Amino acid sequence: MMLRIDPHAARPPYEQLREQLMAQIRQGQLSPGTTLPPVRRLASDLGLAPNTVARAYRELEAAGAVKGRGRRGTFVLQEPTAQAAEQLTKDYLASMAALGHTDDDALAWIHRLRRG
Repeated sequence: MMLRIDPHAARPPYEQLREQLMAQIRQGQLSPGTTLPPVRRLASDLGLAPNTVARAYRELEAAGAVKGRGRRGTFVLQEPTAQAAEQLTKDYLASMAALGHTDDDALAWIHRLRRG
């Protein structure tokens, strides 16, 4: 598993790590059932704080790509499915609605944030 974190990149380290792991899962380099390195070991290997790695793992779990099983480790499940993407979208829209925003407002926020 090749992972590189650029400390000078605009994206935070946890996002860089999450994106690289997700790409490896999608490309089949990390197959279902693969155990990811323990948080502390990966943090040490990459020169990151353990909380940074833990956040990347939590976001991968929220996306349905991995499952943490306590001391037994974090395992790759499968490539996130359309169902997982649909659920994340529904959750986002529900959260925005709770703040008083319409679906169009939510989409505008996405576009605004993607631009910079």
